[in-house]
Amino acid sequence: MKNFDCIVIGTGGVGSAALYHAARRGLRVAGLDRFPPGHDRGSSHGQTRIIRQAYFEHPDYVPLVLRAYRLWEDLSASCGEQLYHATGLVQFGPPDGVVLPGVMASARQHGLAVERLSGAEAMARWPAFRVPPGLEAVYEPQAGYLLVERCVQAHAASAVGLGAELYTGAAVRAWQADAQGVCVQTDAESFAARSLIVTAGAWAGQLLAELKLRLEVRRKAMYWFRAEGPLYAAARMPCYLYELPEGVFYGMPRIDHRGIKAAEHSGGLPVTDPLGVDRAIDPCDLARVQAMISECLPGAAAQPSDHSVCLYTMSADEHFIVDCHPEYPHVAFAAGLSGHGFKFACVLGEALVALVCGEPKPAELAFLGLQRAGIRAAC
Repeated sequence: MKNFDCIVIGTGGVGSAALYHAARRGLRVAGLDRFPPGHDRGSSHGQTRIIRQAYFEHPDYVPLVLRAYRLWEDLSASCGEQLYHATGLVQFGPPDGVVLPGVMASARQHGLAVERLSGAEAMARWPAFRVPPGLEAVYEPQAGYLLVERCVQAHAASAVGLGAELYTGAAVRAWQADAQGVCVQTDAESFAARSLIVTAGAWAGQLLAELKLRLEVRRKAMYWFRAEGPLYAAARMPCYLYELPEGVFYGMPRIDHRGIKAAEHSGGLPVTDPLGVDRAIDPCDLARVQAMISECLPGAAAQPSDHSVCLYTMSADEHFIVDCHPEYPHVAFAAGLSGHGFKFACVLGEALVALVCGEPKPAELAFLGLQRAGIRAAC
């Protein structure tokens, strides 16, 4: 049996970051995953993810995302690759909806640079967009996108370069803990360590079943639509989000031959087996995104040039759950990132390593703890 200071189960967005931060501390750390870093079977793939500061979901996310900006910059510098691209983000919605008031509340509380625009002003500035009647816009210039697979691969490669060991190709079947440490069994072998971090994404509910976290996995599709001309390039078009009566949709400008990216953030079909997800185009799902494209980005092609399917793991209130196990302070986890967690991967990985090293829980994480579920954590 191999022995380590720390084991990380799941090396996707948060897990690869935890592996890296553990190795930076000089810990003997092992990462365990069924798939190699940057794979397309979970939640952290699809080329790009939006990163933004004025967080409409809850203003308490802002200190975490500001730290994440610094950590992504540090990772880019250390790996020699630009991972974050500042295109800006324009978000459209009704003035009495969820998105615009939430963005402005976070901006006011934290002194963030956000500009309010009418629909006509937004269309004049960014002619690629059409703004339905009754919607206004907010623009955040410091927002942009992260290259999602490259971020995961950079964390994992940097961790291995610092001495971490990465084991892929075998599924984790079970883990046990006592006051002295943990033991993890995979299909191939067993591992022991003084501490454990569980960042298993769509498989978190299975590996943390005793906590009864009420996690739901949803199938989510992403599409690319060809869009010709300079209006749709990243130099002219920001990332975008629309809060519409039909749902919430988002996307990115054209950064390669496939065109602009578009997807629906709301909705999604429940998934019972993350390994058995149908990855073909679902006509009903595609039709909803096509309707948004037709109304809001009419210069884009009607048919997608490419598509991908990922998984959202939803918590009951759509906020992350980040904490220690109620019985074992040397076991920490992040779960239920609910489709908006990747931008925080670096800071959550850093925080989880601090927790299993016995450091006090940062105040910034308090609102994401197990107390929301009535479960008392051990740290």
